[in-house]
Amino acid sequence: MSQPATVRPPKPLYSNISPAVPSPCSGVCRLDEQKVCLGCFRHVEDIREWRSADDQRRRVICDQALQRRQLAGP
Repeated sequence: MSQPATVRPPKPLYSNISPAVPSPCSGVCRLDEQKVCLGCFRHVEDIREWRSADDQRRRVICDQALQRRQLAGP
């Protein structure tokens, strides 16, 4: 008897997971008037770009989000 072939799910076109640059998403996902997330402080366009961004671009997005967080204060 032959064993059934293992079916693997298709690989996603882009990976949302990078061991080098983890997603800053905190799960809050609410936008302010400037379209900046109140949880991770990424702009909506940065959030859209995240899946296709390389690690270097992801680092830039994270740095910009950190700057926004610091400007927002406590």
